[in-house]
Amino acid sequence: MIIAIDAMGGDHAPKEIVKGAVEALKYIESDIMLIGDENKINNELESMKVDLSRIIIEHTTEVIENEDKPVVAIKRKRDSSMVRGLDLLKKREIHGFVSAGNTGALLAGGLLRTGRIRGIDRPAIASVFPMGDKMGILTDAGANAEVKPRNLVEFATMGAYYGELVLGIENPKVGLVNVGSEKGKGTTLVQETYDLLEQSDLNFIGNIEGRDIPFGTADIVVTDGFTGNIILKLTEGVAKSFSNNLKAVFKKNILSMMAGLMVKKGFDDFKKKMDYTEYGGAPLLGVNGAVVKAHGSSNAKATMNAVLYTEKYINSGVIEKIQNYVENRSEEIE
Repeated sequence: MIIAIDAMGGDHAPKEIVKGAVEALKYIESDIMLIGDENKINNELESMKVDLSRIIIEHTTEVIENEDKPVVAIKRKRDSSMVRGLDLLKKREIHGFVSAGNTGALLAGGLLRTGRIRGIDRPAIASVFPMGDKMGILTDAGANAEVKPRNLVEFATMGAYYGELVLGIENPKVGLVNVGSEKGKGTTLVQETYDLLEQSDLNFIGNIEGRDIPFGTADIVVTDGFTGNIILKLTEGVAKSFSNNLKAVFKKNILSMMAGLMVKKGFDDFKKKMDYTEYGGAPLLGVNGAVVKAHGSSNAKATMNAVLYTEKYINSGVIEKIQNYVENRSEEIE
């Protein structure tokens, strides 16, 4: 099995991307394909003095930058590392593709180059998210700003499969983000979605408010991509602000520094739980192949974990589960 990585995508490419991909080889059975400028990739590999027997280099001459317009870039930069990876995935010459590059371009490329699973209307980003004493899924985390009730039900279903088969959450609880917990609350979109989820086979627990998410009220948190991305970015900001303020408190004087040493282990565990590098990337569920979006500022650790999660995603059978779900739904309609 081959997992390809966009070696030119991300704020710290290619150095951190290549380093993380090489580190991942210690923990996975798959081979690695590094896609991008061959000279730059080889320079990084030579500095690490690694065994190249499980590494394939796919040379490309173009890079999709963050400021590029997504659809235009996908159509015009055909020899970019991102487009090449998506094309190879469509041809089944690789089994999974990871990129920390332009999010919009990866979404557009997933649709235009790799294609959706037939019957899925909109793919969704499923982000691993801290919920209580465990990790859950926030979906959609940024792919679709405007959605229909059908889309939210698809997001919930795909997220539940990923949560169960990749994260190991048994019979995951699905919660619909709303401004109140009562059934009649919210917009027409949310009310109609509530009715559909109530009729589904999912373990739907009803509406949840934003404050419920960190406490693990639900395992799969469902919303549109606009709201989901705000939740994700706000959580990242609050966690970083809290961490910085706490550090300042512990550095205030000698007594507070001693207190800080006493709680250091617990504080480090908290930081680890909130650290995106521990979870690597978010799958683009609904695309006809294992496409994983890594954080734009991914370092080597984040890249390594993104590759590890990608192998789990490929082996889990989530994509096949989604395909079966669509087929069964079509039979019910007929």
